[in-house]
Amino acid sequence: MSGVVLGAVAYDPKVVTIWSGFRAWLRRHDLPLDFVLYAHYERQAEDLVAGRIDTAWHSPLAWLRTGRLAQAAGVRVRPLVMRDTDRDLSSVVVVRQDGEIRAVADLKGEAVAVGAVDSPQATLLPLHHLRGLGLEPGRDFEVRRHDTGVGLHGDHTGGERDAARALMAGEVAAACMIDGNHLLFGQEGTLPPGTTRLLTRTAPYDHCVLAAGPSLDPELGERLTALLLSISAADAEVRHLMDLEGLTQWLPGRDSGYGALAAAVEETGFYDADGHVTAADYRP
Repeated sequence: MSGVVLGAVAYDPKVVTIWSGFRAWLRRHDLPLDFVLYAHYERQAEDLVAGRIDTAWHSPLAWLRTGRLAQAAGVRVRPLVMRDTDRDLSSVVVVRQDGEIRAVADLKGEAVAVGAVDSPQATLLPLHHLRGLGLEPGRDFEVRRHDTGVGLHGDHTGGERDAARALMAGEVAAACMIDGNHLLFGQEGTLPPGTTRLLTRTAPYDHCVLAAGPSLDPELGERLTALLLSISAADAEVRHLMDLEGLTQWLPGRDSGYGALAAAVEETGFYDADGHVTAADYRP
């Protein structure tokens, strides 16, 4: 029986440590696994659907594109597992505590800082949220993008951090980011405690997912899923890997938490119906 080939995007050097560790653990449990590193998610999604890899550790945007590519190719993809920290997240629009913005309507005519063009959490989702509240990006307010780590789908937090800095520098009226990074930026001093407040928050959404492609052997897929779900954070052998990957438990993958992002992709024309990249200014 052949092994599993997994794809992962190298958004940070720790990715090598994480998947080397999980590879060793899975092999000790009689599941042969190798991994391939990618520079960006677009090629990873294409290779998963084409069967050049069996599974992929996907961003939410990559998962949506994979579904479109798979439908166009007439093949099946499915979610296997996700982290407990991938479920029911939210993004926030943050303003200065000492500023004049008190309601979402006050953003009209102002500049709003976002992350990279392909960031679900700091660009696509919060702009979709503001659109739903009656403000059209680019018409009712200026969008100031911070295109750090384009192609990494927001995994590189540099764009969000730059947006936060623009807010502190008084260059914009508001900044968009995932709620966890708002807390992180407060702890590290990018957004000093007490200097900002939340203007509005998106509805909950899901984030990354381990996706199975058409080439994954069903039996191996079941074994891989069962082994990952069996991992305990109390296991000293893998606890450091869990910490690096930012989870305490693997959970079954689900496809129900991507509705808002799918709507944002439709609104912006980020991908076409067949999964081709059609977003303006986005070429990873």
